[in-house]
Amino acid sequence: MSRQTKANIVIDMENVDKDDEMDEMGIDATEAKTSRKKRSVVWKEFEIITNSGDMKARCNHCKHNLAYKKGGATTHLKRHLKLCTPRKPTLVGKDKGPKQSLLSFDVTEGDEMLSIFKYDKGKVREELVKMFIVHEYPFWMVEHEFFTKFCRSLNPKYEPFKRQTLKLDCMKMYIYEKESLKLALAGINKIILTSYLWTSNQSIGYMCLTGHFLDSEWKLQKRILNFCPLEPPHTGLAIVDSISECLIDWGIEDKTSTITLDNASSNDLAVRVLKENFEAKEKLHFGGKIFHVRCYAHILNLMVQDELTEVRDLIENIRESVKYLKLSPSRLYKFNEIVKSLKLSTSKRLILDVPTRWNSTYAMLECALENKSVFSRYKERDYNY
Repeated sequence: MSRQTKANIVIDMENVDKDDEMDEMGIDATEAKTSRKKRSVVWKEFEIITNSGDMKARCNHCKHNLAYKKGGATTHLKRHLKLCTPRKPTLVGKDKGPKQSLLSFDVTEGDEMLSIFKYDKGKVREELVKMFIVHEYPFWMVEHEFFTKFCRSLNPKYEPFKRQTLKLDCMKMYIYEKESLKLALAGINKIILTSYLWTSNQSIGYMCLTGHFLDSEWKLQKRILNFCPLEPPHTGLAIVDSISECLIDWGIEDKTSTITLDNASSNDLAVRVLKENFEAKEKLHFGGKIFHVRCYAHILNLMVQDELTEVRDLIENIRESVKYLKLSPSRLYKFNEIVKSLKLSTSKRLILDVPTRWNSTYAMLECALENKSVFSRYKERDYNY
């Protein structure tokens, strides 16, 4: 007899002995062989039960019973786990498996709509760019430690970026908005322009050109088309060149119907040259009768300034008094202390006017009148006043 045959006989004898032991214990040998350890991961979330003599697999989450037989496949059990609604909240925060969606309210044209929230990095940067542009925040604020902490407290997924990136994003948005406005202007027939020139306290001249037009829905729109420094001298030809360059850039050089300017002599020359240019191209609307509209606010200011000459000495005295107090913090502090001691109800601070703006002169006189008693008492404490 060979060694292999002897080994098989020994194994068979051991199996017979084991079967005999199970018979003595009352355990079916076939059942013992099939009751091996279950290896599928689904059994961590299912349990075997017997229902009316039938074997079932019960879900630990929804308590739903599914068909099952010993040694059978578990594919249908895995499929159930993917769709089991009570199971989904238990997966939030885990690396694998579905996560519970966050809900948010979106406002579209005044109507609130419930939608599923999804963090969008691009949308966050777009809204940040709008915030910095509208509120004129400095670019370096985006790198502040606590600004980053604040954003991450709103959403931990926030990723900080550099001020150079913010600057580039602002320029991209400017280009995008400019192209969108060009597209809108291409669909209109006429546009009205208003131009305003002034000199800053740094002695730099600026010009602002604004366009007014009706859109496709007949709604009045107003857009700043140009805001630029104007090199001296501010002659009529310099103004014409700046306006013409802007009109060509926006593609509206043949659509201007009227332009509003103040009554400066340089503006009169600029209007005459512009009118001749439009007339040469046969693009002068309404025969040029209303091409130049004079600024009524400037006309009103000239009228008021003419009347204020009657009280020029009084206004000049008040202007110099306010200027004297505002030039020194110690004088202004002493003045405010007198206001507190008199318990005046006024909350207005001293205002220094702009002589060419009658409304600012009015505000200065109104504030000085409310503090009339304070000026007389201050004179007693300051012999240089």
